[in-house]
Amino acid sequence: MPRPRATSDAEILAATGRAIGAHGPGRLTLAHVGAEAGVSPATLLQRFGSKRGLLLAFAADAAAHAAAPYRRAQTACDSPLAALHAAADEFARHMSTPEEMANHLGMLQLDLSDAEFRVHAAAHTHAVDAVLRELLADAVAGGELPSGTDVARLARAVKITTDGSLLRWALTGEGDPADLLHDDLDHLFGRTS
Repeated sequence: MPRPRATSDAEILAATGRAIGAHGPGRLTLAHVGAEAGVSPATLLQRFGSKRGLLLAFAADAAAHAAAPYRRAQTACDSPLAALHAAADEFARHMSTPEEMANHLGMLQLDLSDAEFRVHAAAHTHAVDAVLRELLADAVAGGELPSGTDVARLARAVKITTDGSLLRWALTGEGDPADLLHDDLDHLFGRTS
């Protein structure tokens, strides 16, 4: 009978995300991920085959769980717009420095230049679009947004605003990323802070 794994694949993929934040996908080594996860590089090779295999597994996992931050926020908050703000807080917590954001953006380069990664990036985008449309439709139904709101277009604008606000923060170093996200989302929703 095989021994149970001391470190799950989910834990390794979470460690991969942290290692990407610290090193970027280009400079990332299996040793970096192993140190973060508490496993040997040989264990990573055994489970994922290569650094590329590990990064593809990370991308697939990210796509499969793309809606999770929104679902957690939806469960914890009393309104759809509050849930969007709570999800924005979570995203901001994951970008503590401009360098960390730059390292994560290295995955975007893979997503855009490699067809295998692009499949996962597209799935991630579609999952986020779907959960944003759902939350915004609930906000319309609950009276937080005006009836007749173009939910699909607003969902796209929310994602663009979230990504753009974090990118602007990383480029300028001005302000707190969570505060900027809240302010930009409130402006998009026609609310004043």
